Amino acid sequence: MIDMKGKVAVVFGLANKRSIAYAIAEKLAAAGATLVLGYQSERLKKEADELIESLGQTGTGRTIQCDVSRDEEIDNAFAEIKAAFPAIHTVIHSVAFAPADAIKNDFLETKREDFRIAHDVSVYSLIAIARSAAPLMTEGGSILTLTYYGSEKVFPNYNVMGVAKAALEATVRYLAASLGNKGIRVNAVSAGPIKTLAARGIGDFNTILDAVTQRAPLHRNVEQAEVGNTALFLSSDLASGITGEITYVDCGFNITGI
Repeated sequence: MIDMKGKVAVVFGLANKRSIAYAIAEKLAAAGATLVLGYQSERLKKEADELIESLGQTGTGRTIQCDVSRDEEIDNAFAEIKAAFPAIHTVIHSVAFAPADAIKNDFLETKREDFRIAHDVSVYSLIAIARSAAPLMTEGGSILTLTYYGSEKVFPNYNVMGVAKAALEATVRYLAASLGNKGIRVNAVSAGPIKTLAARGIGDFNTILDAVTQRAPLHRNVEQAEVGNTALFLSSDLASGITGEITYVDCGFNITGI
């Protein structure tokens, strides 16, 4: 069993119990890590507090407000974390957003501002978080983000988010090169489609689920717990030699042709 006792994990993007981020947080907590959950705004504080309680972290873990699109909030969040913990060891970046029109409309009609928002929130936030987290990762550690195969192949109703995920994966590689001399590893998990609340925003999502079931070597869709297990491994010392990688957890769908 992976042991994360004495480790502090900061998780961004944990919105509800059906999210992939929650599955990751569950695995980290079960392994003994102390959790810090970031929430976007004051209106989400109550839910964040309830989530930290549901993870058995009352009195040990904490919640912290942080809108990742604002540098000052990221700086303030990590200043608060620094005051509470001598070091952090894992950062989970489960953050992605694009305006609805930029996802459902024809890609050619993508507006400049929608493109900017998608990349700012979904990609640049990883850089900003890594920059603030690195000085607190004095013992080295892991930064992990979530991506999707739509970064490589065209999926219906994914559009600008696919382009953002491609940029995110390139960012993982460049951050891995930048932070390697500090003993900080940077990786991404590319999860197969999962029925989360966020997935509801993707049109014909059930069609994608059906296609994976038919074509993936395991003939099923991946489960959240499987993504959580992979994230736990990549966050642990067992993955000490892995950085700059995109790890697929999609029942093998990405290897198929037709």
